[in-house]
Amino acid sequence: MLQPQRIAVGSDKAGRDHATALTNDLRASSLVSSIIDINTLDSRDRATYPEIAFAAAQLIAEGHADRALLFCHTGLGMAIAANKVPGIRAVTAHDPWSVRYSVLSNNAQVLAMGQGIVSLGLARRLVGEWLTYRFDPTSSAAAKIETISAFEDRRQGRSIADAY
Repeated sequence: MLQPQRIAVGSDKAGRDHATALTNDLRASSLVSSIIDINTLDSRDRATYPEIAFAAAQLIAEGHADRALLFCHTGLGMAIAANKVPGIRAVTAHDPWSVRYSVLSNNAQVLAMGQGIVSLGLARRLVGEWLTYRFDPTSSAAAKIETISAFEDRRQGRSIADAY
């Protein structure tokens, strides 16, 4: 039995319709224990996509959320911004294969999608599948994730040359 997860959801104006619909779907899911709506925090309704992504990723980094679902026009900017928070692995995925392996092979905690790229029906299908995936820390992918984390730990506060 899969443990329900705490999901942060956020969007800019370009992803608002999908985010609203998916938030309602998540509320009805037995795989979700709680939802943190980033857009209702601190009047973020007018916040830019980087601010929304930073807030969602920070909730994960601080242990207040397990995952985040972010929407903008393409999903690309949200993923880039979320990846700036140490310890976060964010991806943009618009197909079942990428969604599956973003979790199983990369232990990504953030899924960013584009309302301008993917239909609401497909987004619902992909998010439904995303909720069922869990990273296996005993898998062969775990060593690769540890390599990424170790690099990030060495890199913090130093130049890229110092990280090697």
